[in-house]
Amino acid sequence: MAKPDFNFNPGDLSRVIEMAWEDRTPFDAIQTTYGLNESAVIGLMRQQLKASSYRMWRKRVVNRTTKHAALRVPGINRAYCPTQYKP
Repeated sequence: MAKPDFNFNPGDLSRVIEMAWEDRTPFDAIQTTYGLNESAVIGLMRQQLKASSYRMWRKRVVNRTTKHAALRVPGINRAYCPTQYKP
């Protein structure tokens, strides 16, 4: 099976991985920002992380309500805390 080719610059690649690790950033936010659906994010994480880190990440995000917009509490429509990125 050929590895998918993700053509991101190092900064964008790092940001996608960071967003995937964040508990409160849903996959929908990653798709909106970078055009990667959940399965593409899974493939990217499998390709970029060490095997043990990938397994830890998958265990962490499977069925996590905050990572799946459809499972979130209605009314939460943001990807991150408003105070997360301070100037």
